[in-house]
Amino acid sequence: MIWIEIDKTKKLPLIRQVYQQLRSKILNGQLKSGDKLPSSRELAIFLHISRNVILEAYNLLLLEGYIISKPSIGTFVAEGILLDNTLTTPSQNLSSPLISKNSISNEKTIDFRSGIPALDLFPLKKWYTLESQLALETSPNCFDYGTPQGTPELRTSICTYLQRTRGLICDPSQIIITSGSIQSFSLLSKLLLTQDTSYIIEDPLHYEIRKTFEAASINHYSVPVDEQGILTAFLPENINPSFIFVTPSHQYPLGGLLSIQRRIELIKYAEEKNCYIIEDDYDSEFHYLGSPVSALYDLAPNRVIYVGTFSKILSPSLRIGYMILPYELVDCICEYKKRSDYFTNTLNQLLLSKFIDNMSLNKHILKMRKLYFKRHNTLIESLLSTFDISVTIQGESTGLHLIAMFKHVEFTEPLIKFLYQNGVAIYPIWIHSLRKDYPKNSIILGYSHLSCEMIQKGIALLKENLIVWYNQINNSNNG
Repeated sequence: MIWIEIDKTKKLPLIRQVYQQLRSKILNGQLKSGDKLPSSRELAIFLHISRNVILEAYNLLLLEGYIISKPSIGTFVAEGILLDNTLTTPSQNLSSPLISKNSISNEKTIDFRSGIPALDLFPLKKWYTLESQLALETSPNCFDYGTPQGTPELRTSICTYLQRTRGLICDPSQIIITSGSIQSFSLLSKLLLTQDTSYIIEDPLHYEIRKTFEAASINHYSVPVDEQGILTAFLPENINPSFIFVTPSHQYPLGGLLSIQRRIELIKYAEEKNCYIIEDDYDSEFHYLGSPVSALYDLAPNRVIYVGTFSKILSPSLRIGYMILPYELVDCICEYKKRSDYFTNTLNQLLLSKFIDNMSLNKHILKMRKLYFKRHNTLIESLLSTFDISVTIQGESTGLHLIAMFKHVEFTEPLIKFLYQNGVAIYPIWIHSLRKDYPKNSIILGYSHLSCEMIQKGIALLKENLIVWYNQINNSNNG
């Protein structure tokens, strides 16, 4: 039987305790490829815990590719998973420092733009209650200039939050508070790039992120992605990049989950090239199939720069994001932050810290996850009932958007404008790709900010207008 230590007094959920210890044994070779794991019932009895805990832990390991299940035979450790222990030890060197959103002006337009939370359900009452308490309790010093790194209170709260929700261990001294993900990427590009340095990005990749990096250097090498994330087999051997940018928990825009085998290959490549990995973990809080996957940072904290944001969880207007950095980069990034906007709003930082510490954020996420799952299902049902076998859906397990691929449809620029003029705004994947020949049959559909009724109406409008568009083309050709 596998030896696992369970501590019911810990704040870390039992599922995470089982998952992390099994994953550790797989990564360090204690459990080897092909080894059979005990049944969920056997392990639950041995550990004196609920079988559902073991099932959830196994499901998470299965989702991430650590194990495979053979019906009627058992559960086994997957092939190709062994990570050198030296890669997982954090450094302890403390001494070293088409349709733009602005064009969506018609309130009657059903806008399937991705990444927008349900702003009408922002917890205003709780937020303003905490704000009133903070105004009475806070020191006058908080109205002075803040620190570029961010308040100790918020940095500590984020550490606790990430450990509780992602099983991610870091120190408050590693965290830099920013005004959102784009500022995080801008600061990193200023530090890590020059006009002569190169870097690696996914393709497709969010247009705005690519442009942020290109402002510092255009010497990027794009690597294609599939349903398992970045294709590590295509990582170039003839360059020495400053960093590799990835979205491993929910690739944007395709929605893939980076498999454990590719995570290992990516980390080993970064070690070989002596470069960093920038991990954009932008919406992993909203997962619908099983438990949330672990962060790439967890495998190589000395090599991975973790970037998070509260824009997708709460509100973009809050303007608070954060980075977890290797210790040697902290002081340098603080200097760049100071030159950028000096510091992020102190009162908002203290308010968000309280919101996290009293578990209000967790409660809000749980509430939104249920709501978004309902809207997520409504979108899938609407697509399938409206388009039947003409549509294929992918990337639907996590996040605030999914991908719809259509047979015999090309979402060209004229078609996109036609749809917008007739009440529905959609966003094709090809605008985020560097490839000139990228297929034009796929669109990104965000649903988190739309009611079920608006989703159903929007998909009906999409079908109706596609029929009109292609009828016009056929009539023109016949004429």
